[in-house]
Amino acid sequence: MKAVLFEKFQEAPKVVTVADPTPEPHGVVLKVEATGVCRSDWHGWMGHDSDIDLPHIPGHELAGVVEAVGKDVKNWKVGDRVTVPFICGCGSCSECHAGHQQVCLHQEQPGFTHWGSFAEYVPIHQADLNVVALPETMDFATAASLGCRFATSFRAVIDQGKVSAGQWVAVHGCGGVGLSAVMIASAAGANVIGVDLDPGKLALAKDLGAVAVVDGKGDVVEAIQEITKGGAHVSLDALGHPATMTNSILCLRPRGKHIQVGLMLGDHAAPAVPMPKIVGQEIELLGSHGMQAHRYGAMLDMVENGKLDPARLVGDKISLEQAPDALMNMDKFQSVGATVITRF
Repeated sequence: MKAVLFEKFQEAPKVVTVADPTPEPHGVVLKVEATGVCRSDWHGWMGHDSDIDLPHIPGHELAGVVEAVGKDVKNWKVGDRVTVPFICGCGSCSECHAGHQQVCLHQEQPGFTHWGSFAEYVPIHQADLNVVALPETMDFATAASLGCRFATSFRAVIDQGKVSAGQWVAVHGCGGVGLSAVMIASAAGANVIGVDLDPGKLALAKDLGAVAVVDGKGDVVEAIQEITKGGAHVSLDALGHPATMTNSILCLRPRGKHIQVGLMLGDHAAPAVPMPKIVGQEIELLGSHGMQAHRYGAMLDMVENGKLDPARLVGDKISLEQAPDALMNMDKFQSVGATVITRF
């Protein structure tokens, strides 16, 4: 099969031919029809993820068709249209038994713990636990964008943030994760404020339901405090940077919730936090890391009923040959919408 592979961290990946994967007894092999290019893939290529062994094929936001099925798999057959969370549970640990596959103690992540979806085919482990059926009406590019950005935002807003109608919600960083959060929080009835440096992304945030936007080059905390008349109830750092994290915490009203969605890796792995605000105003700090396969149904129901439209967040569609450049440039400001590989 053709695949994007890198042999050294921070060295330009190449499109090469490697052996086709075969399914584990409990797994499936998917023919990849679409896969997103995500900042997490860039972190992996930079060497920020200790799970990656070289040489490596990145890619974890994927959708496709079941190509081969392991002998122990019961729920899937060749030809099924599916997607998968970027965190796959083992099915045996205490967290999996409690339904928390997103923090599985022995989790597998395509594109990190094993070769990923920047390829014609990708293996998925524990398929009966981790694979999700796609609605027939959903195209593969949209489905691929669900796997990390949209699903992660859904869990951050709905399950972790428990956002409700009438609350003020601030979203710091209007990339793929942030714009997804804007749409989802708006659908939940919240008053959403989008924060970014890019006027184009702020305009799209308003189109997706934000009632106000804030230019990140200004005094973000003061602007949000003024708009909300006291601070946000829930605030998300959707970028993963010390500045956006700090702004997210400081813009909250007393007893508000900060949700860290953007990864903080490399030089930003241990940022300072404004502890006087956290203690004095009883601020909650929550992480949000992916979403379990069994929670996809609630999200997909909202998509099928027109309350959410993740297709609006798909940006450039590129070929596998264009993927190395797209991956290496993920640390720069990107075009509006998620970049998705759709031609293999």
